[in-house]
Amino acid sequence: MVVTSDSDIFWHELENSDFIFLLIYIIVALIPFINSYRQKTSTALAMVLSLLLVMFVRYVLNLLDIRFYEIQLLAMIPIYSDDPGQIYRFVTAAWLHADWLHVLSNILVIGLVGVPLEQRLGSKRWIIVYFLGFIGGNIAWAITHPESSNPAIGASGAAFGLLGAYMACWPNDEIEFPLLFLIRAWPIWIIVFVRLGLEIYQIYSIQEGTSGETNIAHMAHIGGFILAYLLARIIARGAPSSLTTDDSTPNAGTHNESMRKIAKKNMGDLTEDPWTLAEKPLEGNAGRILQQLKLQGDELETRQAWLEELAENTICPICNGEIKINEKDEIYRLICTINGEHLFWP
Repeated sequence: MVVTSDSDIFWHELENSDFIFLLIYIIVALIPFINSYRQKTSTALAMVLSLLLVMFVRYVLNLLDIRFYEIQLLAMIPIYSDDPGQIYRFVTAAWLHADWLHVLSNILVIGLVGVPLEQRLGSKRWIIVYFLGFIGGNIAWAITHPESSNPAIGASGAAFGLLGAYMACWPNDEIEFPLLFLIRAWPIWIIVFVRLGLEIYQIYSIQEGTSGETNIAHMAHIGGFILAYLLARIIARGAPSSLTTDDSTPNAGTHNESMRKIAKKNMGDLTEDPWTLAEKPLEGNAGRILQQLKLQGDELETRQAWLEELAENTICPICNGEIKINEKDEIYRLICTINGEHLFWP
């Protein structure tokens, strides 16, 4: 989205309080990814939370009438695009949004399309595709509007990049998505056909002068889609899911198989257990269960069974509280019911 430009603000003009606000933005943007890495949860959902938290900080600052120049400092401004000292704007702009409707429209795509795509690609490849989307969008906008001083913000290029990557690799996958006034499972190629078709039509309307004024950076959407589409199959080589070929299309079985591969990869190490580390080694029946878990816990089902058994026969090594089993994306772990930081294993 393109917003109205205010007077230029430069880094040397900032006060100490401004750097504090900038630090707050950075912290709230990174926290979801730190938690996602530690707990082995979805990077796509971490991105959704990161965008929402940054928008919430903007909302609170505006509510308190606190002036911080995040748009002037962090948005992508085409006239600065050839300045090496301003290159960071190609990245930081993707975390800023004009209003709640703007951010919600982007996280709708990031959540509904991004999560199943991450299951196909794996988190590392997914984040590369996401970055290609907003970098491609910002480059396209800078090339097509080189003299503009109006800031461009938002993760729309990244959202379209996810669509481009999914279209390139698994176009026949079906995902739940609101389209044509219906929420149902649509094939990716239909979602792309409608969303990209609307973008091209709107660009055409702007060129013909029939659409009126707009603050939507349609070329950024196209740029994000194209760059991710062109490079997606290269990035996806070696991903948990095999690429779609002309004579094979993805189905529920292969999709579930790829999800299981990701879950097995992220199961966690059983070598060191928290009871031994706390110098409270398990004995008797609990010790026997733990030993069987370590011997047989290399498969999802057997690990789940032995963890459930262990949860019923032992307590937290820190506070002696009750423990329970927690499941996330088919990955099972034991957690302390009193304090989750006491026990989160394996």
